[in-house]
Amino acid sequence: MSWGPFDLTGRSAVVTGAAMGIGFGIASRFREAGADVVIADIDATAADRAIERLGEIAGAGRMVAVRADVSDPASGKAAITAAVDNFGRVDILVNNAGIYPFSMLADLTPELITRILSVNVAGVMLMTQAAAAVMSTSGGGVVVNIASMDAMHPSFPGLSTYGASKGAVVAMTKHHALELAPYKIRVNAIAPGGIWTEGAAASSAGGGLSEEERGAIEVAMIAKTPLGRFGTPDDIAKVALFLASSAADYMTGETVLVDGGVLLS
Repeated sequence: MSWGPFDLTGRSAVVTGAAMGIGFGIASRFREAGADVVIADIDATAADRAIERLGEIAGAGRMVAVRADVSDPASGKAAITAAVDNFGRVDILVNNAGIYPFSMLADLTPELITRILSVNVAGVMLMTQAAAAVMSTSGGGVVVNIASMDAMHPSFPGLSTYGASKGAVVAMTKHHALELAPYKIRVNAIAPGGIWTEGAAASSAGGGLSEEERGAIEVAMIAKTPLGRFGTPDDIAKVALFLASSAADYMTGETVLVDGGVLLS
């Protein structure tokens, strides 16, 4: 099978939060397209399991797992170093790692604000900084940030800090695209809508919502989605593959909304 402009053979990617959900889906598609992939995740055991799962899926790319806390500068640099040490280069960074605890404004604490922003905002900056330091001396590269439709429009109450953090990701995408363009580094983002993942299930279960309340949110989300379903990790992975590939060579600073049409309604 020829991947044409979507072929990633000979390229190396670091995907954060890649042990499950959207990150796992992206890693799987990248590897299928020929890329070598660093599975970077704060849960080292889950990252190792992801390697085993990926080994059961067709794909030519090599893999390595590394524990990475994106809010820690040293940890982020280690993930980039793992790509260089194992694959000789780093061509693609996907800033997928993120957290999304539910908290109504009245219940929001300074600690929770700091926690969300340290991962969702500082983590993206630090990982991009570490990757760009290598890419800028090796001919360029690609950064794909995972934002959210909540950066543009609230999906439901309780996600104000998360939405603010993802708004920052959209802004960073533009700023970093402008700053890194002279080094031939493209920076784009994806804003997913409602995507059903293991993380989303765990977040809703741990967010103080009853089973009935969670069910009501699911029904409401599907009802306002013109395509009539939740998205899947692969829906985002295929767009990430496009943005990382030569098919998107003339795109930078853009955020692609992948929401099943929610914001049309």
